[in-house]
Amino acid sequence: MPKIPFGPTYDEMLSPELIAPEVRSKAIKALHDDELNPINLFNITWKDSTNKVRKVVLPPALTGIDANVVVMLGTGFPSGSHKVGPAYATLIEGIVDGDITASHTILGPSTGNFGIGTAYISKLLGLKAVIIMPDNMSKERYERIKKYGGELDLTPGSESDVILTLERTHSLMKNPQNKALAQFELLSNYRFHRHVTGGSAIAAVEGVGNGRIAGFVSAPGSAGTIAAGDQIKYAFPEAKVAALEPYECSTLANGGRGQHRIEGIGDKMCTLIHNLLTTDFVILIKDEETIQGLKIFHDGLENPYGNVVTSKFNEVQKYLTNTGHVYNANVFIISKVFWDTLTDKEREAIKKAAEESKVYQRKLNEEEDQSSVKYLTEKGMKINDLNPGEKDKIIQILEPIYKQVSTAIGGDFVDRLVKAAK
Repeated sequence: MPKIPFGPTYDEMLSPELIAPEVRSKAIKALHDDELNPINLFNITWKDSTNKVRKVVLPPALTGIDANVVVMLGTGFPSGSHKVGPAYATLIEGIVDGDITASHTILGPSTGNFGIGTAYISKLLGLKAVIIMPDNMSKERYERIKKYGGELDLTPGSESDVILTLERTHSLMKNPQNKALAQFELLSNYRFHRHVTGGSAIAAVEGVGNGRIAGFVSAPGSAGTIAAGDQIKYAFPEAKVAALEPYECSTLANGGRGQHRIEGIGDKMCTLIHNLLTTDFVILIKDEETIQGLKIFHDGLENPYGNVVTSKFNEVQKYLTNTGHVYNANVFIISKVFWDTLTDKEREAIKKAAEESKVYQRKLNEEEDQSSVKYLTEKGMKINDLNPGEKDKIIQILEPIYKQVSTAIGGDFVDRLVKAAK
């Protein structure tokens, strides 16, 4: 009987509270302090140290739709990607079945994250890993794989040329010492995502809206993650599942013609583990739209403190800088047609009420800012004031704008606005 490494079961990955407390405690500590400690296998879960699903809820005010959008966050997994889950599941099933031993070299065909996951899990289990992937992927991915001890075997092309990666993998598999983690066809990938990701998605919506999932969206590469949709449909039969594909190279919509630059999806194939019978829609997204969305959440947002709190941006952004570079005044406007119908007494009453409301509203704004800063600080967000020298640079850059606006609406008015803002 093969020696089975010490690692979590599917149920423990879904519900880490089932893990022995002393093991769970050591794993949580190692997640940030000792990345290459094998105890991190027990951190393969969508849940945080309090056994709550890591997520952010995008409110209607941000998305423009009535439904809450719940985004599950994979950055809390070891290595920073949930792909360690299927990599571990595929490896451990091979070990349990006796197909993989310590003498084997593990092959990880991938365009990125699964390759990182394979290198990482192999490192923790003491196995050699060779990651086969296109030679035009991001430098960051190559560096992460090498950081975890993985060797790179690069094939020509980019994301859209994964077929060459698979052909190279099949060639290497002719050597019996090589064992491939064939994520595109092995049901261990499906099993992890149906049970662990699907179950975690169901847990993620508890207490959000009506607590039910109306739709689940996943962007297929190997089509592992979209298997969560099967578990979601089991719990909520009315739920719909949508596959998100690159507009420039959609497989399900137009047969995979063209090239695209969204790393990790759209591999010009319908994989053997993709249950097409439960995929209701195909959604297309352009390369440019992906970059725009990434910049919003990665590079930062421009928002008042209150919006950061209500939208829970602190859950995905660790830092906030108080720049003081803009003051948005809400102008009190009234129709001239209506204004002309009022008596002088009525007009004075409205003016007085507006002045009183202005003072009160600014007081509320200041109180909200103070309470929001306190709340965000308590939640671990680091809030900094912009260096005066950097603020001066902003002022200098905007100087031509002041001149343009002054020409358009009058320099005296602009001067009074600037003075009031200061």
